[in-house]
Amino acid sequence: MITFIQYPKCSTCQKAKKWLDSHEVQYTSRHIAEDNPKKEELEAWIKKSGLPVKKFFNTSGMKYKELNLKEKLPEMTEDEQISLLATDGMLVKRPIVILEDQILVGFKEAEWEKSKLLA
Repeated sequence: MITFIQYPKCSTCQKAKKWLDSHEVQYTSRHIAEDNPKKEELEAWIKKSGLPVKKFFNTSGMKYKELNLKEKLPEMTEDEQISLLATDGMLVKRPIVILEDQILVGFKEAEWEKSKLLA
């Protein structure tokens, strides 16, 4: 089953949801602020995605800017960064789509067209 992790008020998440619906992709939706990803989940997703931890940060979010993370993240270990992500769903880049053997972070239509979502 596909899990679509999103923040409903996020315009990018709304576009992504519209894309999933228009392509008749079946998924379970999860509200990232109400059901914040746990550290173990984030570790598994990061490993499965092959992406660096920094790609999972919502760098355009207010919380990211408030905490001055652009300056702080380079000084932090990977474990500290993941622990920080697990404290607040608003720090996590969204949407995230969890497939059995693939993770999509953010919404890039061309990337999603080539993904296993449509397989």
